[in-house]
Amino acid sequence: MTMNPGVTRDSRAALAAVRDEVAKAVVGQDAAVAGILIALLCRGHILLEGVPGVAKTLLVRSVATSLSVDTKRVQFTPDLMPGDVTGSLVYDNATSEFTFREGPVFTNLLLADEINRTPPKTQASLLEAMEERQVSVDGVARPLPNPFLVAATQNPVEYEGTYPLPEAQLDRFLVKVTLPLPPRDDEIAVVMRHAAGFDPRDLAAAGLRPVASAADVVAGADAVRRVSVSPQVITYIVDIARATRMSPSLSLGVSPRGATALLATSRAWAWLNGRDFVTPDDVKSLAQSTLAHRLSLRPEAELEGVSMAAVLDAAVGSVPVPR
Repeated sequence: MTMNPGVTRDSRAALAAVRDEVAKAVVGQDAAVAGILIALLCRGHILLEGVPGVAKTLLVRSVATSLSVDTKRVQFTPDLMPGDVTGSLVYDNATSEFTFREGPVFTNLLLADEINRTPPKTQASLLEAMEERQVSVDGVARPLPNPFLVAATQNPVEYEGTYPLPEAQLDRFLVKVTLPLPPRDDEIAVVMRHAAGFDPRDLAAAGLRPVASAADVVAGADAVRRVSVSPQVITYIVDIARATRMSPSLSLGVSPRGATALLATSRAWAWLNGRDFVTPDDVKSLAQSTLAHRLSLRPEAELEGVSMAAVLDAAVGSVPVPR
């Protein structure tokens, strides 16, 4: 699909307006909003991590409302089965045949709430959907809508009754964003909104309205793929990935898939900021959210209290920045 420059500009402006629209319901968390937009533009998925009560679910619902896309929510629990997510064959008494009943994964934006509370078998049911954008049941592949995004949430502090996501599952997420507790001024703004009658269950009353569409996402994704990347910046990305593999604190470094993910997110970030080329600063800005969840610390480093963010910063800092 070939887009003319006017359509590209309109799509960029529409997606940029999503941030302002989400701000009507969510205070702060700009990095998470940007992460969702980047994941959409790169045809990827996002993992949102944060303690209960930092507006993870509200954030995703607000983005979906601003984009005017179909969204569904699955509350992941220990008894959730794969068919509850992807869909299953159901016997129809009227026709005496089995028919396929679509699961909630057949949507534009799937909110996978507390994804680490369900067993690995159900977690794995999302792998094909996330990677191939289709669901295979009884030997038949059924394509998912376009755009399609899995926005999964997990709480880092509630370990009892959880099933940590395996490396293969984590690697399917293009970006991972940690939602911090808000600073004092933001928290005061949140409480004042509620005191004034804000209802997080009624986004229309908060003034949220659609400012972009699925067509804007598709057009933006097409434009992002045309953002140019110089050989020097590509080499910079590869050298960062290789630096993580040589870190003495890590047992698992960034794979080539991680390097291509950093290339994709850097392109999307450059496009959202109005440029048609990637700079080394784009790469550095997206390194943490794109690469950190793909790394594994050595046990001795964990015992010493070494943080993943510090290790990755050190790896990035060890690579000369191209001029």
